[in-house]
Amino acid sequence: MSDTPAKVLVPAEDLRTFSAALLEKGGLSTEQARTTADVFVWAALRGVDSHGIARVPAYLDLLEKGVANADARIVVESGAPAAAVVDADRAPGPVALSAAADEAVTRARTTGVAAVGVRGTVHTGAIGYYVSRIAEQGLVGIGFVAGMPNMGYTGAAGAAVATSPLAVAVPTAEGSPHAPLLLDMATATIALGKIRQARASGTPLPEGAAATADGTPTTDPERAVMPLPLGGAKGSGMSLAFELLTSVLVGAPIFAAFHSDDPAGRKHRQNALLIAVDPAAFGGAEAFTEAVGATLGTLKGLPVAEGADGLYYPGERSAAVAAGRAEKGVPVAPKVWRELAERAERLGVALPATAG
Repeated sequence: MSDTPAKVLVPAEDLRTFSAALLEKGGLSTEQARTTADVFVWAALRGVDSHGIARVPAYLDLLEKGVANADARIVVESGAPAAAVVDADRAPGPVALSAAADEAVTRARTTGVAAVGVRGTVHTGAIGYYVSRIAEQGLVGIGFVAGMPNMGYTGAAGAAVATSPLAVAVPTAEGSPHAPLLLDMATATIALGKIRQARASGTPLPEGAAATADGTPTTDPERAVMPLPLGGAKGSGMSLAFELLTSVLVGAPIFAAFHSDDPAGRKHRQNALLIAVDPAAFGGAEAFTEAVGATLGTLKGLPVAEGADGLYYPGERSAAVAAGRAEKGVPVAPKVWRELAERAERLGVALPATAG
């Protein structure tokens, strides 16, 4: 019998209200706290626990230390009808990128395609949330993020580029048996959180997944300090490209500043680019979503290879996890629950009732 503590189950809406209350006590406005909590609960529902409720204490720390700006003055700078830049003023990523996603949708309704950059935010959270927010409006959402270098670059010694993520969300027709396609991936072979988990459990890392401080590949979690790029030069090249498409594009380079002699270059920040594409501008939204459904259905109907448990498109399984957790409650790890309880007591916020 395992003596591992059981996870606590909490209804999603109660977890959202609780998280928002903590964040509001941390300094965010009621609306910003709710928006940030929405991103965390969305990730937790889909099983992306690394970007879920466990992030609440970390964000409270960012706010307390002034790394994240609770009183940010977010400004939308427009350079053209189909393009804009959201100057985040160090607002938490969920606040800045949610605003950027909505701005991209509004502009794309008129221009067909719209791109909105985000300058100077702090930790973007689950990027899949923002492109899904666009897809919920019937548009295709595409997103890139660049951050502080924490991953190797093929041929370089030490951390050189960021584990910059890419996300794409494609809507399906209302009432479709298929959930929207959601591709959400980093340019790293393994997440930093996975390295920490392996270190805690003493489990060897996969070959080619992580490296020591000088860039030497290792499977020893005690020696591993950074992930290696996905597909070698392909992953590191994508990360560099995303730096150009986000940070450099909005006039806030991270990579060059980080590797310069200026200490300010290592100040934590992230940049992003969100793109909304309106299928109506390409021949019709209804025909598009019907064809998307047919494409996904075709994939599901292909012969299954021996040993495989089925064929799945990006986002399908996480959508199923979300449906199950919405019904039964969101599992919260014991360590995370204890930390949340400590913050709640300190800030005078009542703990939510558990679902089981």
